[in-house]
Amino acid sequence: MSTRPTAAPQKVDLLLSGCDVVTIDGSNRVIRDGAVAIKGNKIVWIGKASAARRNVVAKSTIDGSGQIAMPGLIDGHVHTAQTLLRGKIAEIDSRGGRVKIPVWWNYYVPFESMLTDEDVYLSGLLCYANMISVGTTCFFEAGGPHPDAMARAAVDTGIRGIVSLSTIDQGEHWPRTMITTTRKALDANVGLVKRWKGSKGGPDRVQASLSLRQIMTCSPPLIEAMAEAARALDVKIHTHLCEGSYEIDYSLAKFGMRPAEYLHSLGALDRHMHCAHSVLLSEHEMDLYVKHKPSACHCAYNNYHIGPHRLLEMWRRGVDVGLGTDGAASWGPLDIFQVAHMARVGQQAVNGTPFAYRNVMPSEEILKVATNGGARSLGLEKQIGSLEVGKKADILLIDRTNLDQMPVQDIYFIAANIVVGRDVKTVVIDGNVVMKDRELLTVDREEIDRRLAERLPKLMERFDKMTA
Repeated sequence: MSTRPTAAPQKVDLLLSGCDVVTIDGSNRVIRDGAVAIKGNKIVWIGKASAARRNVVAKSTIDGSGQIAMPGLIDGHVHTAQTLLRGKIAEIDSRGGRVKIPVWWNYYVPFESMLTDEDVYLSGLLCYANMISVGTTCFFEAGGPHPDAMARAAVDTGIRGIVSLSTIDQGEHWPRTMITTTRKALDANVGLVKRWKGSKGGPDRVQASLSLRQIMTCSPPLIEAMAEAARALDVKIHTHLCEGSYEIDYSLAKFGMRPAEYLHSLGALDRHMHCAHSVLLSEHEMDLYVKHKPSACHCAYNNYHIGPHRLLEMWRRGVDVGLGTDGAASWGPLDIFQVAHMARVGQQAVNGTPFAYRNVMPSEEILKVATNGGARSLGLEKQIGSLEVGKKADILLIDRTNLDQMPVQDIYFIAANIVVGRDVKTVVIDGNVVMKDRELLTVDREEIDRRLAERLPKLMERFDKMTA
């Protein structure tokens, strides 16, 4: 009597074992007492921990008992260079000063104009270390100064990201260092993309995109040329769109069209355009999004100051939309878990409560927006956004034993509604452990603190004088 030969166990580099695996894949699988095996920078096996003991031989194992394993979160709109401005606008407001509106025009751009390459690198170290510590494994930079410094900081911290350059080629009131010619703006953007086309920081962990800051700051020829370049390079263009009434008024007065209609008229509203905020969309503009497939990002901590965001409608109608923080200088933290909480409450208020309809965005759905949706909006859905064999190993291990999480009956409920960034214990990005048991392994926290203490007072002194 012969016996069938047993397959040899698969050799892997890292095994996360004993955790409750929340895959957020197409079938929303939850594997209690599960395991995830990683080889190189990819997931190669997912299953029960008991099966892993038979099927996998790992060089290194992390005990995930009492923890949730889930995909890393994606921040689809962050301003890296504004991290050092965290809380400053609130300080101006609280001490009786009159905050000038719009804030980005009067404070953020002037602040960015002051920064050196080293300032932006320091801001990047702080921003990306903060992101990792709260479970963000991938970011999309909105467009700022010295993007190569951002990319270097991303390489050094171990985070996955897409950087971009702030683009302003029209308007006389902008700081001299922030404005350029149309040709130089285009060439600088294209050059940035080519420099970071998967050649540094691992195979493709840190890349670059094109950027158009706002329709008010970018000329029609630049928008048209950038759209053509995006199609030729097959990359995204990061922009702010339908973010404020001033933008609507500008577009209607100058072009006789609303912002999304204007981009469409220039041939720029397609799958390559990533439209942060997208709050004040008309019905026709929403239809344009659905038809022409630009992606969007909902920054829940500040978007409800502007208007009733239509995240749920976008999501249900197939728009590739994710979540973003808008950076540390905005209204909230760099914690996408908390952004998701805010987004869910906001969508209930906008789309549910007025019609006596509860739970319009269930736990599973808001987690999908924060992971699957974010990946789709960046054009990375084949690589990240869920735990599946063959995808990049961007994985969180999250403590689920805290008193405010007990008893654990519905893992998705806990992950979507209770967990915040500080519950994240271990972070794996591109197969590398970058934080373990809350200890950051890729950055020197004391060195960041030392540099901040040395540089920040000088920057704030200059900023106060500039914006007085």
